[in-house]
Amino acid sequence: MSFLEEIQRRRTFGIISHPDAGKTTLTEKLLLFGGAIQEAGAVKSNKIKKGATSDFMEIERQRGISVATSVLAFEYNGIKINILDTPGHKDFAEDTFRTLTAVDSVIVVIDVAKGVEEQTEKLVEVCRMRNIPMIVFINKMDREGKDAFDLLDEIEQKLGLKVVPLSFPIGMGYDFKGIYNIWEKNINLFSGDSRKDIEETIEIKDLASPELDTLIGDSAAQTLRDEIELVEGIYPEFKKDNYLNGDLQPVFFGSALNNFGVRELLDCFVDIAPKPRPKQSEERLVEPDEDKFSGFVFKIHANMDPNHRDRLAFIKIVSGTFKRNTPYLHVRNKKKLKFSSPNAFFAEKKEIVDTSYPGDIVGLHDTGNFKIGDTLTEGETINYKGVPSFSPEHFRYINNADPLKSKQLYKGIDQLMDEGVAQLFTLELNGRKVIGTVGALQYEVIQYRLEHEYGAKCSYENLNVHKACWVDPKDSKSDEYKEFVRVKQRFLAKDKQNQLVFLADSPFSLQMTQQKYPSIKFHFTSEFD
Repeated sequence: MSFLEEIQRRRTFGIISHPDAGKTTLTEKLLLFGGAIQEAGAVKSNKIKKGATSDFMEIERQRGISVATSVLAFEYNGIKINILDTPGHKDFAEDTFRTLTAVDSVIVVIDVAKGVEEQTEKLVEVCRMRNIPMIVFINKMDREGKDAFDLLDEIEQKLGLKVVPLSFPIGMGYDFKGIYNIWEKNINLFSGDSRKDIEETIEIKDLASPELDTLIGDSAAQTLRDEIELVEGIYPEFKKDNYLNGDLQPVFFGSALNNFGVRELLDCFVDIAPKPRPKQSEERLVEPDEDKFSGFVFKIHANMDPNHRDRLAFIKIVSGTFKRNTPYLHVRNKKKLKFSSPNAFFAEKKEIVDTSYPGDIVGLHDTGNFKIGDTLTEGETINYKGVPSFSPEHFRYINNADPLKSKQLYKGIDQLMDEGVAQLFTLELNGRKVIGTVGALQYEVIQYRLEHEYGAKCSYENLNVHKACWVDPKDSKSDEYKEFVRVKQRFLAKDKQNQLVFLADSPFSLQMTQQKYPSIKFHFTSEFD
């Protein structure tokens, strides 16, 4: 297959939603269609021996939530699909924001009973800022929930999307009869039997035909006719270009747990979803079909295999082909590196690949060379931007609880911070270490992983900080800046990149500081121009 054909057949997307709307279950069912896993382990019950394929950290299995983004790939009808399953839990939002820099499109999962939830709003906002095409999947139709039209209105209002339903439910919950597929004009009857891997569909060209009444009963048939007429009256016609520009979002209904409505979603997705797209770097726009390889690190995962200390850097390939054992330039370090065993993912199975194409995600074994946001190229200096650090919401001192293991503790903290689990600040005054995270659950994850992966114990101490602001002085030699450093000394820290950070203890003190030192800028993200 030629290089261009390989690009054309790739689709890379992320699945986002509020916790518990069914992302991981949907991911599993999509893999089932790709023949990638034989049986899907539903997330709900922890009694099943086979846990969900995409949750492989111990803590994920215990709590039934996904903590780290996982990469899964499968083939379906000749199309190579790469899925990034993201954590929905807000404590791990930062991992999800970073993942969104590496996807070409997104599927948003919404729970029919709960409607639009806060985490969905935040994530969709990030997608809209970047104009990422989105498809909405309304899940759990086999349970009682909100009326379809009310739900579509809610999505339009709360998420600011322009929706067009491409499938429509017949009844819901107890009366759920099936789904009418507007996109392909056929009907799919719901049997409630999840053992059937793939449901049969019955083609119905014309909704007025009496065949419909025999299939689902007179009253349901009449309701469906009225509803579809309404849908065609209210919602715009689906146009692929509008979807690709991020101006129109198709909606599908189904139940991922019962594997229902998932095939419709997948078939339509393969048909309309974008191929690998060009990416903006600081220097220029990079097109996927260029000959020369380039890619960037959007995630680092330490200790994928508890038996070996290893770190994997996840690289999204933007252009050209990535070949095994070929030296590539690490732009930030200005060093050439070659990789003898690049991995392609398939849930927790990894296989070594010789060549990867734009749109693919490759895992490279890393001994500490990479940071999140690094670029690899064939020699050109390209910096992909858009993987910032956000100001954390929670701050605690981290203390060593076992003095004999201090070396392991520092190594562990160092590696976990490179992975982007949290941010480390070192106080200027006394060199104490402060860990800042987006959510409180992360402290548990850090403590757990330090103990189980590095054999180090730590304890925390609360620290009253409102926000961390990156300090950007106009002139670092000015008297005003020197006075700021002297007066605020006990609130200053350095981050891992050695940038100066001001830890404001309240909104008020931040405001006062901004007024008192007007020439100094304070930023809430680490990437500022």
